Amino acid sequence: MVLLKACGLHAVPLPLAETIVAAWFLDQAGLDVPDGPLTFGPAELKGEGADTRLADPMRKVPYAAEAAHVVAIAPAGDGVTVALLSDVTIAEPAASIARDPVADVTAAGAVTATGKAALPQDAAMQAGALMRAAGIAGALQAALAQAMQYAGERVQFGRPISKFQAIQHQLAEMATHAASVGVAADVAARAMSADPTDAAFEIAAAKLRAADAAQLGASIAHQTHGAIGFTYEHGLHFWTRRLWSWGPEFGGASHWARVLGRQAIADGGKALWASVTAR
Repeated sequence: MVLLKACGLHAVPLPLAETIVAAWFLDQAGLDVPDGPLTFGPAELKGEGADTRLADPMRKVPYAAEAAHVVAIAPAGDGVTVALLSDVTIAEPAASIARDPVADVTAAGAVTATGKAALPQDAAMQAGALMRAAGIAGALQAALAQAMQYAGERVQFGRPISKFQAIQHQLAEMATHAASVGVAADVAARAMSADPTDAAFEIAAAKLRAADAAQLGASIAHQTHGAIGFTYEHGLHFWTRRLWSWGPEFGGASHWARVLGRQAIADGGKALWASVTAR
């Protein structure tokens, strides 16, 4: 979790977070972790054993062209199949709002290795959501630090703008968002570490909080900086573009709100408060 947050804090333009999560999936499936950068994504697989292959292209996989291997995670029975793809074809290369490369992945031949893992059927979405929530927590901290520094240096009407109550309120609000996302991501990470089959609630709460905070935090950071924050020469955009990009990735706020809503309905109204406070 510390490394995932650090990727956001330092706006790392490399598939470090993706490699960490992909390696975790391989370990869960009892597969060896190969050398080189990795990436991962949800997939549909067909065939069994040595004949396993992609049924459909994997869409918008981050750093697909740059990774040495792609890890595909597909529902299988009461768990998932984790497949290691080494010989892939890259299609539709593009860039996210963060300017991170994404691409579709196809593979004509069989996968390099497969294994079963006792994980939820949407494990790829859950792990990706936690990865992005942690990255958002780090990026919010960096953007907040920049906004506070700029507000203390920018003088208007004879004093730094950080002395104006309106600016103070905005920065205080941004600080609460950054803190809450960090705590939510930590709680979700602990839940996933304790039992990855029973962490959906915590992950959904973390990604929902992160997706909302990413939009609000980026807005406050740019309002504090004014016009200069929108220039390429100013470094703020390295973090705010990631906030805008990572919020919707691996499920946006509405997706994870529905996940929480369905779980609340399944538990029943009388059990909701006990379910929340027990976590």
